[in-house]
Parts: sequence; C-alpha cells; structure tokens
Amino acid sequence: MRAYSNPSSNPRRKISLILTGAAVGAFMLAGCATTPVAEATAVESVAATAEAPARGPFVSAANPLAVEAGMKVLARGGSAVDAAVAIQAVLGLVEPQSSGLGGGAFMMFYDAESAAITVYDGRETAPASATPELFYENGRPLAFVEAVLSGHSTGAPGAVPMLALAQKQHGALPWSELFGDAETLAQDGFVVSPRLAGMIASDAPQARTRWATEYFTKADGTRYVAGDVLKNPAYAETVRTIAREGAAGLQTGPLAEAIAAAVAEGARPGGLTTADIAAYKPIVREAVCGPYKVYVVCVPPPPSSGASILQLLAMGEQTPDLDKGAQSPEAWAAFAQLQRLMYADRDRYFGDPAFVSVPVAGLLDPTYVAERAALAPALRGAAPFGTPPGAPRVGADATREPAGTSHFVVVDAKGDAVSMTTTVESLFGSGRMAGGFFLNNQLTDFSLVPTASDGTPAANAVAAGKRPRSSMSPVIVLDREGRLLGAMGSPGGSSILAYNAKALIAALGWGLPVQEAFDLPNIVAKGDGFGADTEGFSQEIQAGMAARGVVLRPNTSENSGLHGALWRDGRWDGGADSRREGVARPQ
Repeated sequence: MRAYSNPSSNPRRKISLILTGAAVGAFMLAGCATTPVAEATAVESVAATAEAPARGPFVSAANPLAVEAGMKVLARGGSAVDAAVAIQAVLGLVEPQSSGLGGGAFMMFYDAESAAITVYDGRETAPASATPELFYENGRPLAFVEAVLSGHSTGAPGAVPMLALAQKQHGALPWSELFGDAETLAQDGFVVSPRLAGMIASDAPQARTRWATEYFTKADGTRYVAGDVLKNPAYAETVRTIAREGAAGLQTGPLAEAIAAAVAEGARPGGLTTADIAAYKPIVREAVCGPYKVYVVCVPPPPSSGASILQLLAMGEQTPDLDKGAQSPEAWAAFAQLQRLMYADRDRYFGDPAFVSVPVAGLLDPTYVAERAALAPALRGAAPFGTPPGAPRVGADATREPAGTSHFVVVDAKGDAVSMTTTVESLFGSGRMAGGFFLNNQLTDFSLVPTASDGTPAANAVAAGKRPRSSMSPVIVLDREGRLLGAMGSPGGSSILAYNAKALIAALGWGLPVQEAFDLPNIVAKGDGFGADTEGFSQEIQAGMAARGVVLRPNTSENSGLHGALWRDGRWDGGADSRREGVARPQ
C-alpha cells in the first residue's frame, strides 16, 4: 500500500493518507478543480480552524432524548466517548428499530491533543460453528426474510465491548455514571415517537415476532402508538448490570445466557453460544484518509466500506460536471454514474481483511481512479467491476443489506470528537430479544451464496469468527494540517455510501450549509437502476438527467439519517436529517 504521512508538523501524527487524486504536490497545494464557492468556503473554514480550534460541546443524533443524555455527560466534564456511551444506551431504548446493545458499530475517534484518529471496530462476528453454508437448508439458500428471522442471523454483539474499550482509553468520567438517563427512561417510561410508532405498526416480520409482540402490546391488547408511554424494566436492569460490571455484564453471566437462549429458540436455531459471546473482542484499526478539494476525509478500513466513498470522491475530482452544483442535472447525473462504478467495485472486493485481501490501495490508485472515472459518461446499465492493482480473484457477491441503523456525532470541550455509526442491521434486528433489547441479524450481511458458479469464494462469504462486510462508514473531516473540521455519517444499508458521499460533495464541494446538504434529495445508483427521492428533484433537473441516461425511479432502500457538523467561521454548522427525528445541538 502506497501511503504518505499527513502533512502535519505534529510528530505524534498517526494518520496515513492514501493519495486518491492528484500527486503529492497538488495535495500539498490544497488540491485543484474546486468551484470558486467551494474553494472560498473551504479556505475560510481552514482559516477559522487556525484561529479558533474546533471545540464542543456538540451533539447530533437521531433522537432528542439521546442528544440530551449526551449533552448532560458533556456538561459534567465527560469526554466525547463518555457521551457516546450514554447516547448509545438511550438510542437502544428509544430507537430500537435502528441500533442497540445487541448490535454492532464503527467508531471514529479524533484526539485533539495528538491529532490522531483511532478506529474502533465493533462489528459482530460469526460463531465458531459457522460454515459458508450457514444460511442453506436442504441444499439451497434460505429466503432472505427466513434467514433474518432465524437464529442463524445473530452474531456476537460488538457495540458494548467496543464502547467499553474506547471509554477505557478516552473516558473522563466513571463508566458506571454514564447510564443514568437510559436507566431512568427505561424504568419510568419514555414517550413513543412517531417514527418508532410507525415501525411498531409496520408489517415487517421482525415487528411481529413473539418477542416484539409481547414488548409492543399494551394491557388492552392494542399496540403502542405515538404519544404513549412505554416502559422497559428489563432494559433498566440490563443497563444497571452493564454500568456495574462493564462489558462483562453483557458478555458473560445471565445476559449472555439469555442471548444464547433466544438465538437457540425456534425451528431454525442459531449456533451462537455463550463462549462465542464471551470471546468477542473489538479491534482497534487505523483510519483510511484521502484528500478531497482542500480537505482530508477519513473513514474506517475494511470490513467497513468507507474506502469506497474515498474512491467516489477521487473519481469526482476527475469529473468536472460534478462541480456544477445542486441545481445542475449534469452534476447529479455524474454523481449517479460514479456511484455505479463505486458499488461495482465495493460489492466485488470488500470483506473482513482477516480473511480476504481487500485492494484498498489499488482502488484508490490515481491511475485506476482516472480509468474508472473515464467510464462514467458512457455508462448505460450496471457498471462492470474493475481490476485494481493488487485485486485478488474473488467470486460474485450475493449480499443484501436491509434497513436499521443510526449515526451520531459528539465533540467535547477539549475538541475530541466521535463519529459513530451503530446498528442491529434490519428493522428491530432479528426480532428476537434478551434483557429488554433486540438482537442483531448482522450475519445476513454476509453473502448468503458463498461461491460463484465456478466455485470461487465470494469475498464476503460466511466463515467462523469472520466479520461481515459493512456499509457503515462514519466520517471525520480534517484540514490540511490534520486539525478537526467536522464529522458526519448516515444509516441506510448499502445506500450509506451514497448518502455520505452526497453530503460530503454538497457541503465540501458545493459549499452548502450542512443542514441544506443533508436535506438535498437522495439518489442511489447501484446496479442498473437509479433510486431517488424523485419528489425532491425538479422536472427540469429530472429531464436533464434523463437526457444523460439517468432516469429516476422512487428510492426503495432505507432513507438517509445524516447527522453531523462542520466547523465554519469559529462555530459548528450542524445538521440533523429532516427525514428522521434527531436534532443537532451546539450547546
């Protein structure tokens, strides 16, 4: 991997840059091919950082109760990671369709003192008993819904162990003091939000399991609706246990036994054992960073797909139409076609790096990037995958990624920052519960069909102890000196890559305010179609896109839930996606 140290005078710098666009000299000179508006905004932001380094408090998350919990921790002198623990504990209660204690996460942590970024990988792992045919029955793969609802779909939970490790290394308050809001809300009850109510009332099979039905049904036999107060004493007991015992409270003892028992129940029991749960360990990884305009964008490495976003941004630097802005059909058409190329490569090559060689450096190689970008204007139909330098021989992928994820951003008074994407995978995960929380169905993020017709294994095939490929891609944005400029991210299944890229291009490339960038209509171009928030595009823009071969249809994937901020003119320009119920609070 050809890597370069970040151009910073700080000797403790730990970020490696994979140069994705022009040569080193061009990057050092702050890039090229920026629009006047974007370049002016970027330079002003960098200057503002030099005069007033980015500081909190700041929280942006998908539910106001979680934001409030995080702000309380920051007000008590807690660190960004301390606040993240409190936020996740509340989100798992009030937004259980999206994330929770039974799920996994990726965290990007920025340390203001050392200017270092640390990636915490809390992705779930397959049990020791897992085989490539984990989701096969009678010689054939299960239907996707059947796989989700089966006990086979649950991996060893990683979010709590990951948070415990990060908090041990970067916490300022005692771990035991970070769960008070979650415990109180669970014990006394919280008001069901409209979004949660809609999920409770949905026809999704995970909302209709015996566990979900028991939890979401009132004494009169009706289901909870928006405005009702929902109590969860089992969850209150769970967070008390975790507060007292740390991650061991979840990974061992009665809670681990309850998780394993729930997984083993039913006609299709899973193989996750208490030994698998106890053996789970989060991984500390190095960020993958690349230049975009005058910025540095950092994402997690595989098994996250974050490097695909860097590939798209690098191809965008080779695509002048992309700089024409939000009112340009040429820009939107170019964005869509670049996505097709990005997804074709991502789907082919990404997986757990402990099991497969992921050609990250090859995908970001300037020559390869330019070759791929040159294909975009003439693309019609699905893009072929490319052959980047160092690409292994892997089979076709058959992975599906359903809805059910959340993202939040925290910055503390020291300027340390967290950008964290967290999930139980599908809506209410597997629909199974233990200890008052839903269990993940993360293992259905593997390719249900493990090999191509010629027997070549897929990069994302199931294996014992393996972490499934993830689209979760929390982002940290730096200036050219490695100083914090912002953080953002989104849920959305495989569409996360499109949503994050849209936000970065709109905010950094087009110079839009963050909230405006988040609220722009989405377009997701994977395979041979273009799913979009069609009502958000004018007829003129749609006609202009159609003339370039990009014909929109309604988006069928989980919609975005972008949260985050950029440090501009000495303040946080924050946003919380209007498609969700979150808020962004700078104080």
